[in-house]
Order: sequence, then structure tokens, then C-alpha cells
Amino acid sequence: MKRSLWFMLALALFLVFSASSSSDYTPPHNQPGPATDTINFRAFAVEIASRELEAGQMDMYLFSLKTPAAEKLQANPAATVYQAPASTVSIVLNPAPAPEGELNPLSIKEVRQALQHVVNRPFIAQEVYKGFALPMLSHVSPADFDYLTVYDLLKESRIGYDPQLARDMVKEAMTQAGAELQDGLWRYKGKRIDLKFIVRTEDERWDIGNALRAELATLGFSVSLVPQQFGPAIFTVYGTDPQQFGWHLYTEGWGRGAPERYDFASINQMCAPWLGNMPGWQEVGFWQYEAPQIDQLGQRIFTGDFTGLEERNQLYVQATEACLEESLRLWVVTAINNFPANALLQGVTQDVVSGPKSLWTLREAHIPGKTDLTVGNLWVWTERTTWNPVGGFGDIYSVDIWNQVHDPPLWTHPFTGIPIPFRAQYQVETAGPEGKLDLPGDAFSWDAGAGGWKAVPPGTRATSKVTFDYSKYFQSRWHDGQPITMADVLYPISQLFDMVYNPDKSRIEFSIATTNKPFTDTFRGFRITADNQLEVYVDFWHFLPDYIAQYASISGVSMPWQVLAAMDNLVFQQRTAAYSDTTAARFNVPWLSLVVDGNARLVRNALRGFADTGYLPQSALTVNGEALVNETEAAARYASAIDWFAQKKHMVISNGPFYLERFDSSAQFAQLKAFRDPDYPFHPGDLYYGKPPAIKITGVEKGAIQEGADLTTVIALEGPGQMGVRYIFQDPATGQIVKSGLAEALDSSRFQVRIPSQEVANLTGDLYHLFLAVYSDELSTLLERKLDIEVGTVPGQPTSTAPAEAQPTATLLPSGEGGGGVSTGLMIAIGLVIVALGAAAGIGAGLVVLVLRSRRKA
Repeated sequence: MKRSLWFMLALALFLVFSASSSSDYTPPHNQPGPATDTINFRAFAVEIASRELEAGQMDMYLFSLKTPAAEKLQANPAATVYQAPASTVSIVLNPAPAPEGELNPLSIKEVRQALQHVVNRPFIAQEVYKGFALPMLSHVSPADFDYLTVYDLLKESRIGYDPQLARDMVKEAMTQAGAELQDGLWRYKGKRIDLKFIVRTEDERWDIGNALRAELATLGFSVSLVPQQFGPAIFTVYGTDPQQFGWHLYTEGWGRGAPERYDFASINQMCAPWLGNMPGWQEVGFWQYEAPQIDQLGQRIFTGDFTGLEERNQLYVQATEACLEESLRLWVVTAINNFPANALLQGVTQDVVSGPKSLWTLREAHIPGKTDLTVGNLWVWTERTTWNPVGGFGDIYSVDIWNQVHDPPLWTHPFTGIPIPFRAQYQVETAGPEGKLDLPGDAFSWDAGAGGWKAVPPGTRATSKVTFDYSKYFQSRWHDGQPITMADVLYPISQLFDMVYNPDKSRIEFSIATTNKPFTDTFRGFRITADNQLEVYVDFWHFLPDYIAQYASISGVSMPWQVLAAMDNLVFQQRTAAYSDTTAARFNVPWLSLVVDGNARLVRNALRGFADTGYLPQSALTVNGEALVNETEAAARYASAIDWFAQKKHMVISNGPFYLERFDSSAQFAQLKAFRDPDYPFHPGDLYYGKPPAIKITGVEKGAIQEGADLTTVIALEGPGQMGVRYIFQDPATGQIVKSGLAEALDSSRFQVRIPSQEVANLTGDLYHLFLAVYSDELSTLLERKLDIEVGTVPGQPTSTAPAEAQPTATLLPSGEGGGGVSTGLMIAIGLVIVALGAAAGIGAGLVVLVLRSRRKA
């Protein structure tokens, strides 16, 4: 890689992530709702996106430009290119056993492990992405805060590009399985083994797929490349039984939603079968990949089954190690996405994962003097785009729009990655990790057998209690003008619990029920304490109380109860639609999408039936003998929703700063209009954060290996909050970690790594690597730098001499790849991840609420 490219990336990200405050943003008005009146979403091919932006056809593009186009656009003063580590790429492998008499090489763990060594991550990062990518070894990106947690594990993994090692491993494993290598190709019982490799064509994954296909050929595999775009690829890979062998390998892409300081979702999403995102997808009738150890470890992380940070980190390391051992996913890169925008655009918040694609930006974005924005994306609609809050919203294209239409109760802070109140306030009380709280006598839980709420049994106890205040919801209205009430909070809870524990419903929506059960099993009860408050009792603990609140926020309050009830009627009573894609395929009914005319009409018709018969789901809306909704209120809601469809031709009714005015799938167009309800709680300026503050390494005094002396290195930092440095001192020849730990704090900004003289005396090599990972308690960001420590080097020489205003702030180096030829003096500032979901078979309302920020299919 040329040094200039590394420096350009480093400097660009340094500028993007420089500190700012709300003082640099002036709201255009003080009306309730968003800053602009109208947002038009349109689809633009990535090849023409920059030209269309320059021509004034759009104001912002939410799909990453390719590097050459981004570099060219940066020279135009009328445009701004925002950069963020907003997507990741992996290769998922199909491990299903082949029919009798055939062999699937990917069902052999040793073959999967061998493939790790033919993924040339440094080459892909440097040549395919032109330096705008970070090589990855596991689901944990080098930009993730949890990279600190698995730091030692990844440095010792020895996963790297080594085709000869891969050939040796494949030969041994395939021979043991009874295969024979003939004329350079593997055969089993005389028949050639053929692999189907589905490769996406819209972005750099096409180049990645072609490169990997060539490597697989050197291992003796006949590979058929199947070029596909989003919809067909997603259906074949995630919507069919792995044992049908419609695919063997697939180039996955994941859009990262928001930062998460302590990951609980991605480790399960990308490694643990129970969550429904591993081959088999937890769909009834499909062959299922099983990994009991990873499931157990992952569920303990997910449900807070640990006693503190140390035990949580131990579980996380064990799960990551087991995931690497299985090698069902070959992680490739974290891509530094280039998001272009009109230079006049104001109000942009850049969270440290998704940059301007964050939940926050379009609520505040505007161009002075204009009342509308045009926002481009690769797609507005695809064959797999499904708008329903129970088993849909699995792709980034729908979520980018949906995030502006609804207000979540909680979200994560765009810089710290820690959960914060959004539209619901909360208070946390916990007796954890060891103690329990008594539930009050008027607490209630869902009884799926009786189909209603019941009092919790006497003596019921829970680890934690979270009291949610929904006043900011209840003071305003749904987009159709109906009030938001406690009925809208409780109905989706009853909906989820009945789907999980009602045997008839769970048989229909099997994947949703199965993946949600470990989550719902931890809830002990609920209690309404005031008109606006709900207590949630749960067996969950975390060392940060905000994570307890995030876990307990089981109701998304995203759509009115009557719309959810109408969808339930279609799915479970009429059986004319399905919440999840695999259920839709199994029963040959539509995958319910509220923006598709035919589906929306079904919901409208169900509401008409409710109105005609006077139906009211009283069991779900009656608590302790008190009805939350009366017949008159229900009739008004039904009529309002029916009128909404008559006007809008869709059934997306929510509560955010914009409402969906129009959705035209054939035209690849969606229009949002500002929701100006006078009681809507947010005004322009309320949700603006701007740019995150930056951590910088301002200097390093590098030590040297000298007989009889300590090896001492001093690191000087500049940044917010309480900073720290984690280090690894490693022998690159053997991969052995000589010493690791936390650097000693000399003061708030200077840190020292010391290798005692007695340990130095045992060193036998001439060159060692000192890896430094820098972090702050106010940022979910991570900076990494690698120093070469040589025998006899003059100690105490500073290694950072660039002017402070132009200096990048951390080394970009391919983890576990021996440096990949990257200069040790180059540094880069990268923001953190994660998350983010889109379980293939539909993960259900509860987990959608909890992991809404997770990685979604791109």
C-alpha cells in the first residue's frame, strides 16, 4: 500500500472525528418536529451517485461511494464526503452435510479453518478498497471497543494469508473424508465436488468473490460463481434450507447501526445458532447448524449472566475463540464508507459507527433556504424489503427510512455507545448480580394458556426493576391523530409473549418464537404505577445500569395496538400473511409488508372487520380487571387507521418526527413529511450532537532492548475523559505474547509500558512488536498503533514528529497479519461500532427492539 493513501485516510478521518459542539449549529426554526419539511428518498446506482449529487439531483447519499469517486468528489467545494466504519464484509459458509454418497467440504471444520488462510485481508483492504478498509479476523472490528476484550486472542490467533498452509490443511482433511485429488480437482466417489459461490455485484464484494474463487481453485475446488444482487441473494441464502445446497459460500455485507460499548448482540448474531442468524436460521424443517457451547456462552452474555466486567469479558473471549474455531464466517474487512452530501447541508450528527447515517442526522438536517431534502440510496425497495415491526426491517434500505418515522424508547449515545433515554425516561433498581427483588402483589404477567394478563404468583422475585416513564409518548399522538396510551405499550408485549408461549402461534412463527424464548424467559412481571409509568421486572443484571434499562425495554411503542392486532389476525386467525420470510414460504402466503398495497389492504380489511363486529382484543388490553381501551375509543382508532390507508395507500402509522406520505416501490421512491403535532416533544436542536471528540497520540518515546535494563516506552495522549492504554509485547517470529496488560498512568495524559529487565534478559529475538490500543471512557472508539522494538536501538527517541494540526491519530494495521507492509509510523482515527441485526428468518418484536441498532444486511 502506498503511504500517501494511508495518510489520506488517516487525515480524512481525523478531520471527520474532530471535536465540535452544538454551538456550531443553528436550528432553522422552533416548530415541533424535524428541521426540514419534506424528505424524498430516491434510488441511485452507486456508479452515478456522485455525478447526480454534483448536478443537484440529491442532497445526501446513504450508500458508500467507491474510493475513486469519493476522492474525486472531495475536490469539489460544493460537496462534503463523510467517512465512517459503517459496514463489514464476511464470507458465510454452508456447513450442512451432503446427501449419502456425496461430500460437502464445508461440513468439515478443518476445511473451513483452512479457508481462513486464503482470505488475503491486507490485499483486499489495500487494493480492492484502496486503503479505505480495516482487515478483520473475527466479528469484532479493530474499531470496536470490544477489540480490547479479545486483543490478546486475536494477536495470538496466527490467522493470516498462507495458501500453502491452507493447501496442506485441506489435503489432510479431504483425504481423511475419503475424497481424492485428481487432475487438480477434488472428487468424492468418482464425482467432482462443485461449490456454488453467490457473489454480490453491487460493490467491492464482486472483486472479493472473484479473488477468493481463484484461491479456492488452488486448493482443488471447482467453484461456480453466481452473480446476484440483494433480493435474489438474500432469498437463496437465508430463505432456503441449507441442505438444498442452493449455495455453499456467500459474500455477506452488514450495515452497522450504532455504537455499542459492551457488545451483547453481534457475538450472538454472528456466532450463536440460537439467535437465528446461522445456517438453518432456526426455521422449522430446515437443517440446523448446532454449536451448544457457543449458544451457552452467547446467551450468558446476552442475558447478563455474569458477576462483573471481568467475568463478562472472559465469557466474551471464550465465545469469540469458539466462534473462530468453528469458522462458519470468514471475516474480511470493516469498510470505511464514503457518504457524500451537499456542502450546505447542516445539522449532521456523526456517530462513531455509522457517521451521518445515524438515527440522529435526518431529524436535524436541512439546507438553509430550502424546506426539502432529497436523500439517495442504492435501493429504496427490493424484493426482500419488508416493513413490519415483528419480523421485518432486516435490510438497511428500509431501516434508513424507518428510523426517521418512529421514535425508539432508548438509543445509544452516538459517541459513548452507552444506552441513553430517547423518548422514554427510566429509573433502574437492581439487587444483582446475586440478590433478588420482591414483586408487588399487583404485578402481572402474560398467561398464554388463558390468553390474558394474570397476577404474578406470590413470592415471585426478580433481579432488577426498571421503571419507564412514557410521558413524552403520551403527550403527543400517532401520525393518524389518535392518542398514544398505555394500551400501545402493553399490546406489543402481550403479542410477543403469546407468540412465544402459545403453542399454536409458535408453530406458525417458529423462528420468531424460538429465538425470542431465551429473552422472554427472563421477564418476571410488569406493573402500571401511574398513568405514564410501567415497571418491568427482569432477571437481568449489568455493571452499567443503562444496559439493564436497554434490556428491559421490551415494548418498542412503534405502531398503534390496532394495527398490530390486525396483523395478528391475518397471521394467526385468517392465515393469509406471515410475519417472517420463512413462514411465508412454508405456507405460501405474503411476507407481510405494510408498504405493499396488497398487504396493506389486507390490514385495512381486518380493521374493517373489527369495526363491523365491534371486536376488541380485551384480553390483551385488560389489566387487573381494568380495561385500557373502551369500545368507543377502539371504534375511533379503527376508523382513523382505515382513513389513513384511504389517503396514503399504506398502513405505516407511527410516532416519529416524519410520517410516511408516499411509498412507490416501482419508482424506487418514498416521501416523508414533517409531523408538526404541537405536543410532539422534540424541536430542531434537541437531538443534535455534531462531531465526536477525538483521541490523539501526540508522542511516543520508544524504548530499546538492552541487556540489564528495563524496556520502557512512554505514550503521550490528548483526548476527552479518562484515557487508558492497553499493550501487547509480541515476538513476531513465533506469535508468542511476551507480556500484555494496561500501561501505567504517569498522569492523565501520559502512560508507560515497562518490560522488566529480568524479562528482557529472556528475549532471544532481534525484533519485537509493541501494540498499543488507546481508549477513553467517553468514546466508543479505539486507536491502535504498532511499534517495532529492535535490539540496540537508541532509546528515548520520539517517533511522532508531524505537526499537531496535521497529525493522524493511530496506526491502521492488519491485525494478526504481521503488519501487512504498513508503515509503523502511520496512524488513523477510527470510530467504533456495532451493531447491528437482521436475523434471516425474522427475529421477533422483542429482539428487534433490543438489538435494533445491530448489523443489518446490505
